[in-house]
Amino acid sequence: MRAIPKPKPKASSGSSWIITFADLMSLLLTFFILLLSFSKMDLAKYELMAMALATSFGPSVIKGDGNVGGSIIFADRPEVPPPPESIQDQTDLEKEFDDFDEPEVEMLEESAKPPEPKQIDPNIERLTENLVNALDSEILSNALTVSYDSKKVVVRFSEATTFPSGSEELKDEMFPILEKVEKVLAACEGEVIVSGYTDDLPVKSRRFRSNWDLSAARAVSVVHQLILNNKIDANRVSAAGRAETNSLVANDSPENRAKNRRVEISVFDPKCDEGDWQF
Repeated sequence: MRAIPKPKPKASSGSSWIITFADLMSLLLTFFILLLSFSKMDLAKYELMAMALATSFGPSVIKGDGNVGGSIIFADRPEVPPPPESIQDQTDLEKEFDDFDEPEVEMLEESAKPPEPKQIDPNIERLTENLVNALDSEILSNALTVSYDSKKVVVRFSEATTFPSGSEELKDEMFPILEKVEKVLAACEGEVIVSGYTDDLPVKSRRFRSNWDLSAARAVSVVHQLILNNKIDANRVSAAGRAETNSLVANDSPENRAKNRRVEISVFDPKCDEGDWQF
């Protein structure tokens, strides 16, 4: 008697798991959609994250378009989005970096352009040169100095060269010097002012009431000598007593007081003839 064969089990088709997997995916999708609906998208953080991903994975920028999500824009170089004005819900690391103050960069001011030097009138330079040539020996001996600026030329005599102490009488060595000055000034036009100066010590003389009288008398003595030979028009020349005003140095020592006792011949706006001077 033949044995009855047992029925073979039917082979499983292997597709039953798809139903379970589809149900699981549907539940997960529903779950994430629900989470997304309750969440609030921080666009600023999203853009920063997208920027970091784009920099790491290639020359493309993930740039938000204002909606949830984003689009990929291919470019040669990544575009850096402007930093947001305020970022809420900062992480602890971001807050830590925010605590550090950025160093202030001070812009150096452009250095002011140096003022352009004033143009000196050629007549002033010519008169100065003529006086220096005529009085070179006196300049070397420190009997006088010659200086100039944009308005005038000044010949400055020390008291030791011009007058005895407390007197308005010219010393003998002053006459040849003033003759040289007279010769140079006669060849030029311009206003001539002779100014006398003293120190701050009061005058001890019955002849002069104060330093003003003494300084004025000394200036007049020089003027008389300059116009004595009528080579210089007297209308051009004037005398002024300055006393102890406009001192060159402080009157705090005998040496400084001696520097302040002086006579100055100033020539304003000269107009000189061109020519070679020989003295």
